[in-house]
Amino acid sequence: MTTETEHEHGHSHGNGHSHSHTAASEMRTAAVAFLNSLSSDQKAAATFDYIDGERIFWYYPPLNRHGLLLRDMEGPQRSLAYGLMATGLSPEANLQARAIMDHELILGPLEVEQNAVTYPRDPLLYSWTIFGDPEDAGHPWGWRVEGHHVSLHYSVWADEVLSMTPFFFGANPARVPHGSQQGLRILGRRQDLAVELMESMDSGQRSKAIIYSEAPADIITFNSSQASLPEEAGIPATQLNGTQREVLTALVTDYVMKARADLAQERLDNLLHEGGLDKIHVAWGGPVDVGQPHYYRLHGGNFVVEYDNRQNGANHIHSVWRDVKNDFAYDVLRQHLIMYHIV
Repeated sequence: MTTETEHEHGHSHGNGHSHSHTAASEMRTAAVAFLNSLSSDQKAAATFDYIDGERIFWYYPPLNRHGLLLRDMEGPQRSLAYGLMATGLSPEANLQARAIMDHELILGPLEVEQNAVTYPRDPLLYSWTIFGDPEDAGHPWGWRVEGHHVSLHYSVWADEVLSMTPFFFGANPARVPHGSQQGLRILGRRQDLAVELMESMDSGQRSKAIIYSEAPADIITFNSSQASLPEEAGIPATQLNGTQREVLTALVTDYVMKARADLAQERLDNLLHEGGLDKIHVAWGGPVDVGQPHYYRLHGGNFVVEYDNRQNGANHIHSVWRDVKNDFAYDVLRQHLIMYHIV
């Protein structure tokens, strides 16, 4: 696995295409190695056509999923599965994804304590799916890793990674209340930065930013295959001071730079340069108090981030980064006219 070295070079600002080229080839190599390790039955479970509707169905609560579960893989196959996941993520995000899976072992006993058992909690109930044929350069292919609170989607064509959204991470408990992992906050940064930003606002700014008196029940875009939101709401970045804009930039970065560095840096540069930050609006729901249910949204054009922490006494985070036009490579494929039969 080359995850360490590949990320060291991720911050150069050279030709974006060559970055995508490296990412695409590493993803292809990892996907092919994974597929080649599977029995015919396993492969049948793990693979779908690229244009199958399954590719754009995604969901982050615990439920029985398509794809091949870790539980149904042998040890070496699991290693190859994790290796594929690592090709899409920064080293930090790769650790977070694994921590979210392992979090099931913390959540299980907590639910027993609270008499709220609804679903088996098992770090092996995460599913890997390959869409299309990674070895066919003439057609797009994709891969997905999904289970409770992790939902990752990548689309690739030849030498290019076309899309890496929706990108969902959740955490329950958001802060581990007791036990050997007490105090663990897997997604703490995206909570802390947002609260810091809100707390720095004067009353005028805050009254623009707060769009809901109560946090909504979940992220508004939910598990839609295309993120559809009303136009930007809240306070535009143009009405934030320099320090506040820095915090906003750090918050945006916390979402985008979870993808592997070379691809993410390209997206981040596109987003933050040429007045991109100015387009982003910050919207908040609920009190500015982490002990109470709270919600926020960062929205500028096609860029959307949503975060909701309402369930389990405001100790249960759902957070997602989406691209309104290009989730699941929708926009790119539309331009290439290969989706004429399903668009």
